[in-house]
Amino acid sequence: MMEVIRAAAAGACYGVQRALDMAFTAAGDAGTVESLGPLIHNPQVVGELADKGIRVIDDPGDAAGDTVIIRSHGVGPADRRALASTGVGIVDATCPHVLRAQKAAVKLAEEIGTVIVVGDPEHPEVDAIREYAEEAGGSVRVVDSPEAIPDDIPRRVGVVVQTTQNRVVFEQVLAALEARGIEPTVKDTICSATAKRQSAARDLAAHVDAMVVIGGHNSSNTTRLYEICKAMCPKTYHIETIGELDASCFAGCATVGITAGASTPEAQIVPVQEYLERL
Repeated sequence: MMEVIRAAAAGACYGVQRALDMAFTAAGDAGTVESLGPLIHNPQVVGELADKGIRVIDDPGDAAGDTVIIRSHGVGPADRRALASTGVGIVDATCPHVLRAQKAAVKLAEEIGTVIVVGDPEHPEVDAIREYAEEAGGSVRVVDSPEAIPDDIPRRVGVVVQTTQNRVVFEQVLAALEARGIEPTVKDTICSATAKRQSAARDLAAHVDAMVVIGGHNSSNTTRLYEICKAMCPKTYHIETIGELDASCFAGCATVGITAGASTPEAQIVPVQEYLERL
């Protein structure tokens, strides 16, 4: 029988659970509720919220209900002001760690001027961090690897990081800056939940025959977990649901590890674990 081992830290973090609790509470109150952007990067949960009547809007100007929830990834200052100007009720579900990163970016912009944001250029959290720093007068560059650092970076620079970024990449960017003789002012804003999940996943992947990473394919933190596990364990699979698993992938495996992104609720982890335990 194949042994199934769950990572020491896996699944929904405080910020995600907080956002979900706020959304379900809002859905239970009177009136129409909308979410400015998907609340979290988990299609199944977003679908569940839609069943509760919470529809997703992409622009503050599209607000047509009584209440709008600000997604866990946060929004930029312009969207926040535009939303306030509509007069709707606002439920701010921005993760506290994301708010900390936004404030850190503003402080670096005010004190240093040039700010490097280490993160995914296409991610809404990174967009908001960049916008806050730019509004504070900063010149902002978003990089997702050492190779993406521009040649014209000044010697005085501040660095802030997406809360769900891979710590290895973050450290590689810092090392590349220092190799140029740049000593950056660094605000390490990777959240503790992300760090714990990445460390636990790395440790487990090094000792099993296969890994299953559960979470949205559009989830940055889950994708980082997949990349970390894949580097340690070639038989690593990123799935959202059981339907994506093929039992033949685990033929000959004595052990399989499970981890899940910070945007993956327990209710999505347990069925996968039970399925693997039956193989």
